[in-house]
Parts: sequence; C-alpha cells; structure tokens
Amino acid sequence: MSSRRSVLKKSLILSAAGLFMGVRTALAQEPDSSENTATKHKPLTPPPDLFDSQALDLDFWLKPRTLDLVRPASGERVQLLYWKDGEMLDSAYQQVCHLLRDVNGKKAAAIDPKLLETLWATQAFIARLGMTKPLEILSGYRTPESNQRLIEEGIPAARKSLHLEGRAADIRIAHLHEEVLGELIQSFRQGGVGFYYRPSAKGGWIHTDTGLQRKWKG
Repeated sequence: MSSRRSVLKKSLILSAAGLFMGVRTALAQEPDSSENTATKHKPLTPPPDLFDSQALDLDFWLKPRTLDLVRPASGERVQLLYWKDGEMLDSAYQQVCHLLRDVNGKKAAAIDPKLLETLWATQAFIARLGMTKPLEILSGYRTPESNQRLIEEGIPAARKSLHLEGRAADIRIAHLHEEVLGELIQSFRQGGVGFYYRPSAKGGWIHTDTGLQRKWKG
C-alpha cells in the first residue's frame, strides 16, 4: 500500500509540475524511475501527506472558496466565488446548481453543500502543488427518468443513486489519473468514492458523493 501511494504521490507532483503529458505513464513506472525523473527538475513541495487531507490546517478550510467547473455535455464553464466568511453566496450557489443540473432531463435541483465542499477542496488541494485545471462535471443531479435510462443502456447507475438527491457527481480533471484523483477525494472522508477506469483518450472518472464512507470500482 505504501509503495503504491508513493507512486501516486509522485504522479500528482510530476503532473502538477507539468513534467510529462500522461500521468498514466508515471503510474506504470517503478517508484525509482519516477524519482529519477523528478530529480532532473525542481519539484514543487508537496503537503505533509498527500493522502491525509485531515492534516490540513484550519486556514485551508476557512478561506474563501472559488470553483472552476466545466460541463462537457453542454459546453459551459463557471469560475465563481461561492462561499465567503463562513456563508454560502446564494447567487453563486444557484449558478453551480444549474451547472450540475440534469442536462438530458433539463431539470436542476438543490445540490448538497457538502458535495460542493468536496469539489472545492479537491481543486484547492491540488492547486497547492501548482496544478490549476478546471474540474469536469460529467454527471451531477439526475432525474429518475434519466437514471432509469442509464440503467437500461447498461451504463453504471444505482437504482437508488445519490445523483437523484443532488448528493453525487461524476468528475475528472484533465491529465490527472483517476486513481490519483479518487485517492485524494477519499482522504476527505466526506462519503463514497467510486473508481471508474476506462481505456479511452480521456480516461475514466471518479464518482464522489456525500453518503456513507465507502469505496468501489466500476
């Protein structure tokens, strides 16, 4: 476990520093080869433990929160401050709920603020390493009809999915391996994390929700 996490840590550090285009290459290498690559450049200083976000200082959680989200299905992008001085900014919250709407069902719903906290923390955490990429929302809220359609089409979707309650999102970040992303999100201990690996050019995605803490691969 420690060896695998060591490789994942180095993958995120190298990706954040822009040392190579595909993080999957780093994951396939032995730890020593990743280390040799890193020593040829000046690496960014990682936080104390990349996969123990609970070690973050209180200031991290109290500072203003800005989200940078992209919705590939609709071509939309929002960059907005949604939380400041301990309060949600309503107009910004409504914009985020709209972005996380059911694009196919053309319906929006209230999104669990804890889910937004996870999305923000993920971006803010990797930004500490100098990696500032928008977070892609592949799926947010789903209507029952849209969820049922996915099930009938053989696409991974639970019958009692938390997407139906605005408590889940399927996400990815360009050039960041889904395993690295998933391990990071899991460290926030906010709910369930599903790892969906796919052999495509853009790779797979990570499901994150605010339900019980659990982990699975799909």
